[in-house]
Amino acid sequence: MKHFLTLADWSADELWRLIESAVELKAQWKAGGNPPLLKDKLLAMIFQKPSLRTRVSFEVAMKHLGGDAIMLGPDEIGLGKRESIADVARVLSGYVQGIMARVFDHAHVEQLAAWAGVPVINGLSDAEHPCQAMGDVLTIYERFGSVQGLRVAYIGDGNNVAVSLAQACAHFGMHFVIASPQGYELPQTAVAQFHELAARSEEGATLTLLNDPNEAVKNASVIYTDTWVSMGQEAETAARVAIMQPYQVNTALVRQAAPEAIVMHCLPAHRGHEITDDVADSPYSAIFPQAENRLHAQKAILVKLMS
Repeated sequence: MKHFLTLADWSADELWRLIESAVELKAQWKAGGNPPLLKDKLLAMIFQKPSLRTRVSFEVAMKHLGGDAIMLGPDEIGLGKRESIADVARVLSGYVQGIMARVFDHAHVEQLAAWAGVPVINGLSDAEHPCQAMGDVLTIYERFGSVQGLRVAYIGDGNNVAVSLAQACAHFGMHFVIASPQGYELPQTAVAQFHELAARSEEGATLTLLNDPNEAVKNASVIYTDTWVSMGQEAETAARVAIMQPYQVNTALVRQAAPEAIVMHCLPAHRGHEITDDVADSPYSAIFPQAENRLHAQKAILVKLMS
C-alpha cells in the first residue's frame, strides 16, 4: 500500500506519471467530465487547520471521480488528544478507502500512515506540502511545455512549501534557487535531501542558496513566494514582516527575471506583504490557474492510491 506523505518517497518516474495522469484528467473534465474511477469510494478529510483550497479541491475531486468525501474538523476528532492517532487511523480504515490529513505536526500524518489500513495523503504539515508541489509542477508544465532546466526562484521563508517545491525541482530537473533572510533559510535536512533526490533522478537539477532576492530572480522562469507568517506563527508577525520586507515580490523584482517569467503563490496571499496587487493581478501571474491545478493534481494522486 502506497501513501503520499512526501515527494521524497516517490521516484521521478512515478511523479511524472502522476503529472501525465493529471493532464489527462483535467482534459477529460474540461471536455465534459471524468469517468467514475472512484465510484463508491470515500475519503476521510482530517483538518487541524482552516482550509479553503485543500478542503474544496479534495472534496470536489472525489465527487468528480464518482466518490465522496467526509470533512472531520478538530472538534470531531481532536487528533491525538480526545483519541489516539493509532485508534483514529484504525477506526477510519474500517469506514473509508482513503485518509487525507492537514495537520500541524508532520509526525501526526506519519503516525496515521503507520496505523491506517488505507492510503494516507499529506494535505499539509509543518514540514511539507507535497500536494501543493504537484499542482505547481502541473502549472509550470502547462505554461512552458516542459520543466527540465527551468530556473525556479523561491523568495522568502524556507518553509514547508519551499521544502516540497525543492523536492519537486530535484525530481523533475529544475534549477531551484531560494533567497531567504539569515535564520529563515531552507533547513539543512532539506538541502541534503535535495542533493540525494537530484542524484537519484539524474535529471540535472541544481540547488542555489542565496540571501539576495535580486540575484535569485535573474534569468528565472518562475518566481514563487508564500506568506511570511504561517498558521501557528502569529506571535512572530511583527518581527517576520520587518525581516522579510526586502523579499517582497513586486514589479521591480519581477522585471529582473526572464521576459517569459510567471509568478506563483500557493495562497492565501497577504497582499502588500510578500506580494503586491500589481503583481498578483498582472498578466504574468499564474496564481489562480495554480490554485485550480490543485484539483487536477490531487485527482491523479487519489486515482493512483484509491482506484
